[in-house]
Amino acid sequence: MKITKTKQSRINDVDFSNLVFGTQFSDHMLIAEYSNGSWSEPEIKPYGPLSFTPAMHTLHYGQAIFEGQKAYYMEDGKIGIFRPEANAKRLNHSARRMFMPELPEDLFMEGIQALVDLDRQWVPKAENHSLYLRPFMFGSSEFVAARPSEKYIFCIICSPVGPYYSGDVKVKVEETFTRSASGGVGSTKCAGNYGGAFFATDQARKEGYTQVIWTDHANHELVEESGTMNVAFIIDDTFITPPLSDRILAGITRDSILTLLRDRGIVKVEERPVKVEEVVNAAKEGRLQEAFGMGTAAVISPITSIGFRGTDYAIATPQDGYAMRIKKELTDLRSGAAEDPYGWMLKF
Repeated sequence: MKITKTKQSRINDVDFSNLVFGTQFSDHMLIAEYSNGSWSEPEIKPYGPLSFTPAMHTLHYGQAIFEGQKAYYMEDGKIGIFRPEANAKRLNHSARRMFMPELPEDLFMEGIQALVDLDRQWVPKAENHSLYLRPFMFGSSEFVAARPSEKYIFCIICSPVGPYYSGDVKVKVEETFTRSASGGVGSTKCAGNYGGAFFATDQARKEGYTQVIWTDHANHELVEESGTMNVAFIIDDTFITPPLSDRILAGITRDSILTLLRDRGIVKVEERPVKVEEVVNAAKEGRLQEAFGMGTAAVISPITSIGFRGTDYAIATPQDGYAMRIKKELTDLRSGAAEDPYGWMLKF
């Protein structure tokens, strides 16, 4: 692939001790274009603006998808990208549902490794820090007719980041607004899923919460996700998380955690429908031991309280609890402090 290096790195302009998530970007980006039924050879070039007209298809019809993943500085001095092949597959799942062209997995894998290798000095070395990778694809045709785009752009940008959440995470059970519905695009990482969630999240924040717990579209009885993350509860020493469906994103962090829990016998695991009523009753009875979100940005984010119909239920966040044990297992694997029996880390 063609690589054009920047003439002047911006890395010295970045305060790596004070990183605001997703606001600063590394020196280079990767671009590939789709037209006439095929993808161009990807190109890596200096990070900068893209040129398009007001008639660009995605601005009007929302054919836009993305991924979120991380590269880590490892104990042996190498860089490791966590499960990139899983992100490649999920990107193509989103592409199929959004009627966009699939991206060859080798283009994704070779491109992301080459980009991170070029910008490897941007991978933070501090604990709980990483280089956040944002692959995305959007329709780039120039027309405003309501039909699929004929051209597409795939791009990857990188951002050095620290912890996603700081302080207590308080969530509210959402019973008015809906993130996704059966038959929709809830299992994809399409841009509209996130844009459509901002209003409900803002309403919750005005009430003193950090995020919402999304419930099912039919009766708002079933727990589905927490904000932009999958969600899990420890009830009676059992790890319980909602099963995947076309309304719930197949989180790679979620899948990794379930694999670790089952293989290492840390706790009993149940993937099953979870009723809001069950969680609230467990909280009232003191059986809700922990609750947390699972996702790329935060990895594991302990929830300190759940609000339901005007009442807040406090939840313990023990330093020696299941959430912290699971997070340490993943952190050690990603840093190289523990063995990687699954081959999850692409190291270079």
